[in-house]
Amino acid sequence: MLGSLTMLFVYIFLGAPTGILGIPFTLITGNILPLYRAGVWIMGFGVRCAGIRVIVTGRENIPANTPCIFMANHVSNLDPPVLIPSLPGRTSVLLKQSLMNIPILGYAMRLAGFVPVVRAQHDDVDPIRARANAVENIARAAEALQKGLHITIFPEGTRSADGHLLPFRKGPFYLAAETGAPIIPVSIHGTETMMPKGTVRLRRGTAYVIFHPAIIPARGADRYALMMQVRDSIAAGLPPQMQ
Repeated sequence: MLGSLTMLFVYIFLGAPTGILGIPFTLITGNILPLYRAGVWIMGFGVRCAGIRVIVTGRENIPANTPCIFMANHVSNLDPPVLIPSLPGRTSVLLKQSLMNIPILGYAMRLAGFVPVVRAQHDDVDPIRARANAVENIARAAEALQKGLHITIFPEGTRSADGHLLPFRKGPFYLAAETGAPIIPVSIHGTETMMPKGTVRLRRGTAYVIFHPAIIPARGADRYALMMQVRDSIAAGLPPQMQ
C-alpha cells in the first residue's frame, strides 16, 4: 500500500501545480509541449518513487521521425505510466471517457489531444452512440497522426483480470488500415503482479516493455489478418502463462 500512496503523493504534489501553471501557459501560447513533457516526466518519476524498475527493449524497432500507432496489451493501471515515458516524441492516447473527468488532469489530457473512448458495455451508453463515438475517434486519431503525433492504444479495450490476452477490438485496425501508419506492437509484463486489476495495492518490482518490429499495413488491408498479426507479435513477447 505504501507504493500506491507514494505514487499518488508524487502525482498530486507535482501534478497539481504543474497543471495549474501549465494549462494557462498552454492556452496563452498555444504550445502544449512544456506541459506534455512535464506531465510525462512526473508520470515516470512517480513510477520510480514507487519502487518500480522499468526495463525497455526494442527501441531500435521504432522508425525515426515517423508517427506510429503503438498497440500494447493491458494488464494493470500501471501500464500507461510505465509505457508512455518510454515512447519517443509526443503521443495521443485513446483512453476511457471517465479519466477525462479527473480535475485538472482531464483538462490537460484534452489539451494534449488525448481521445476519450465511450464503451457501451462499460459506460452504460446506447450502442448507437458508442458506434458514433468510435467513428469519431478514428477520425480524431487519424488527424493526430497527420499532425505528427504518435497514437497509443490498448486494443483489448480494458485490463485483463488474469494477465491473459483478451480479444482485440476492431477499431484500432480500421485506423491503421485507413492511414497506413506503422504499427509498433508492444508487450508489457511484470505490472500484472505489481498492481493486478481489482486492487489499488502496489508491489515493488520490475516492469518490462518490449517494442517489436514495425508492421506496415497496406492501405485497405484486411483488418482481421492485421489484427492477428499484431496479436501474435504482442503474445510472442509475453511469458507463456500470459499468452
